[in-house]
Amino acid sequence: MKLNLSPHHFEEIIKKSYSLDHIFLLKMIYDQLDISALCEESAKINTLYFSLKRKGLISETGDKITTLGQELLIFIDTKDSSKFVKKKNDVTLFEQWFKAYPGTDSFEYKNKTFTGCRSLRQNKDECRLKFDKILLEGEYSAETMIEALNYDVIQKKEQSIKNSTNKLTYMQNSLTYLNQRSFEPFIELIKEGHKIEETKNNGTDI
Repeated sequence: MKLNLSPHHFEEIIKKSYSLDHIFLLKMIYDQLDISALCEESAKINTLYFSLKRKGLISETGDKITTLGQELLIFIDTKDSSKFVKKKNDVTLFEQWFKAYPGTDSFEYKNKTFTGCRSLRQNKDECRLKFDKILLEGEYSAETMIEALNYDVIQKKEQSIKNSTNKLTYMQNSLTYLNQRSFEPFIELIKEGHKIEETKNNGTDI
């Protein structure tokens, strides 16, 4: 992909608080060039690199560009005079995920009550920011993350029934869950076709 930057594109990226330095460094990462030496030798380039993370143009690991970063490079490569519009994530999808997250580790399941002592659904605003950053990476959809969360919660409840022990007490709070990407193993299980077979008695096949 070449950078065919026109006066119109330049004006648009400036309006969105991006600089030509941002664009050039983003293009280097897109081309999978090793910029580690540049960051080590130049404090300015290193600051610019972290700015790309903060603006959501590259992943938090810094090794690939996000969907927003891809859209920005594609916009610059177009020849029309359209405006660059940042796509906003559907807030209702985050709300669905957050609502699906257990409020506490106390719960009733299959006529059995398990008592806990912790609040699990925490830091909503920070969770939304983290949730959006994960979506920007383009690897997982909101629907996939909701499905993985439901899988995790049901599995812990089923194990609680099976072992007569509250397994939900081992669940992290919502922000830690996102920061540590604890949903990823369950996404893999779902991709591999694993399902939780719920039973009507006290046993379960998982």
